[in-house]
Amino acid sequence: MAQRSLRTQSAKVGGAPRRRERRDTRPQEIVAAAFEEFAAKGFAATRLEDVAARARVSKGLPYLYFETKEELFKAVVKSVITPHFDALREQMETTDMSSEGFLKGPFLAFIQELVGSRRALIARLLIAEGHKHPELTAFYCDRVIAKGIEAMTGLIERGIASGEFRPTALRDYPQLLIAPVLLAVLWRALFERHRHLDTDGLLKTHIDLILDAIRAPANQEGAAS
Repeated sequence: MAQRSLRTQSAKVGGAPRRRERRDTRPQEIVAAAFEEFAAKGFAATRLEDVAARARVSKGLPYLYFETKEELFKAVVKSVITPHFDALREQMETTDMSSEGFLKGPFLAFIQELVGSRRALIARLLIAEGHKHPELTAFYCDRVIAKGIEAMTGLIERGIASGEFRPTALRDYPQLLIAPVLLAVLWRALFERHRHLDTDGLLKTHIDLILDAIRAPANQEGAAS
């Protein structure tokens, strides 16, 4: 009897921290499960009950942390998408590399990896359903797109100021740097099974062509060699 009592007390003492730890990580578990549901079913077809089932929590628990499905989607964007973009943006703003070197190096590697990553599924979801949910596209634009455009504009301006680049319309349309990313994402989703496209090669060629178009004349000979 005494031994059983000691085991019970030990289980209670050992179990309490584990339960507290689980409570602390439940929001992250719910967000991770929501990402999987959104990726598999899209926004409209995802139900919070299914998110709860995937996260192995009670049916009503997601509502404790997220009042609506829209709020849960925003949490997915903040958890899955923005950390990667924020890291690139910080690197872009603080790098000692030349602007051309950054575009041909870290920037190209980032967009090549993005196209093949599961994070691209969020872009596909917004393309397919974003027109029905302007609140979500506005949030994504504010948290990801606007900050990315600002950082790319800064990189281009820095290249102009250093004499690497000529002043061109790219400073007004920095979206041109990432336009093929959307093509690559859509191609993989719709046409890859019918016709293969080397998206890494596509993106590298695009960056090379952009640089050829904006490089200052004094740098053209060195780039060619």
